[in-house]
Amino acid sequence: MSDKVTNPPFYQPPPTNKLRLAIDMDEVLADPVAKFTEIYQREHGYTYTHDQLKNKEFRDVLPTEIGHTLREYINQKGFFRDLNVIPGAIEVVRQLCQKYDVYIVSAAMEFPNSLQDKLEWLGDHFPFIPWTNIIFCGYKIVNVDIMIDDRIRNFIGFEGRKLLFTSHHNISLTEYERVNTWEEVAGKLL
Repeated sequence: MSDKVTNPPFYQPPPTNKLRLAIDMDEVLADPVAKFTEIYQREHGYTYTHDQLKNKEFRDVLPTEIGHTLREYINQKGFFRDLNVIPGAIEVVRQLCQKYDVYIVSAAMEFPNSLQDKLEWLGDHFPFIPWTNIIFCGYKIVNVDIMIDDRIRNFIGFEGRKLLFTSHHNISLTEYERVNTWEEVAGKLL
């Protein structure tokens, strides 16, 4: 009998020659801002425009007395399940999958109730993305060649090509390569 212990093989993705592309979910593929706008209109009688949100976080435009409700809503089970898809995302991401190894990377760990919601949402809208290419994390420390994100904090330490997807909170930032729509993503990457 041998004293040698063998470890079982672990999953290794098949090698490809494609560049690796990481795509964020919220405010890039999915639209939580539209849902917040609808909730605050329905529950509190507040209506927000894109002009009011320009260069601000949604929490910055809430009246002080209801500021705490944002985290309450976002932490509810089901909040992320029925978000609208950002226009053009499905078609362009499907095309990107032909040219790149595409990974969906979401800092979902901050909102534990979002994990199942986000996984099911992706299954509904992006069923062509395999589960092996979905990454729910805290910090986005990923080894990819290109990252599309709306939050510049996710570019810290990332050495690949950074594409800043336009959202209300990042309008004035100019130090990153910007994409305003999925059609612009297609123009740059396809």
